[in-house]
Amino acid sequence: MKHQEKILDEYGPKCYPFLKWAGGKTQLLPKISKAVPHSYDRYFEPFLGGGAVFFYMISNNTLRSEAHLIDSNKELINTYNVIKSNVEELIMILSKYQEEYNKSPVKSYYDLRNKFNRNLTSIEKAARTIALNKTCYNGLYRVNRNGEFNVPIGRYKKPVICDSENLRNIHNALLNSKTYLYVDDYRSILVDKTNENDFIYLDPPYDPVSATAKFTGYTECGFTNKDQRDLSRVFMKLTDRGCKVLLSNSDTPYIRDLYKDFSRYMHQVYALRSIRPTKKVLLIT
Repeated sequence: MKHQEKILDEYGPKCYPFLKWAGGKTQLLPKISKAVPHSYDRYFEPFLGGGAVFFYMISNNTLRSEAHLIDSNKELINTYNVIKSNVEELIMILSKYQEEYNKSPVKSYYDLRNKFNRNLTSIEKAARTIALNKTCYNGLYRVNRNGEFNVPIGRYKKPVICDSENLRNIHNALLNSKTYLYVDDYRSILVDKTNENDFIYLDPPYDPVSATAKFTGYTECGFTNKDQRDLSRVFMKLTDRGCKVLLSNSDTPYIRDLYKDFSRYMHQVYALRSIRPTKKVLLIT
């Protein structure tokens, strides 16, 4: 117990995702937390996104050792790195965006969106990413094939663009834990860097439950059926290596077929959503 209290003191107060992110796991955290192994050597999360599982683990003292956080989205990982190294400058810029948005929401939003491909500093890019995420339609991160952010403005009365307290808490957590951030494809990290007894949480873009539900525009390349199949092969390699692996995905016939050898370890859970009906999710270990 004393060791856990020491960890909490080092990491600081609890923190939570600073971005809305499609496929975020906040609703499923109680169920996912039960599947986290009691002991492991290192933690890997190669589809980081909003980081709900990582923040939950670090806030509840279940992060046992160093964490390797990976995503193929350059803008996303840049934002995490800026929070880790330049949080006060970030907060200053976000506070300015908050003031501008409060005065003229539509103009400030589209002025900021039009800056997406301009030459900005890493801190300016991070501030832009957070501000757009907090004010765009449904918190979507979507880019076209040219890498241009193309989501329209959302309908929010008083969006909080600058949550300075949470950003500082995340800053302290990232600084005071052994956390490493990478922009990379999951394959190179998982195949080359993981060892026996590492814990890997896989949360890829979900297999669409219908033709209209398909959305993988978080990077220019998307995530295809072939990518899902490749991931299932990596999953099997990791388990053969002796890694402890947890995967979440849609409960679809395609996903069940890909992981049929692990049918004994499939658990169906439900994710509540504000817009669409409750979604069935598979947790596979």
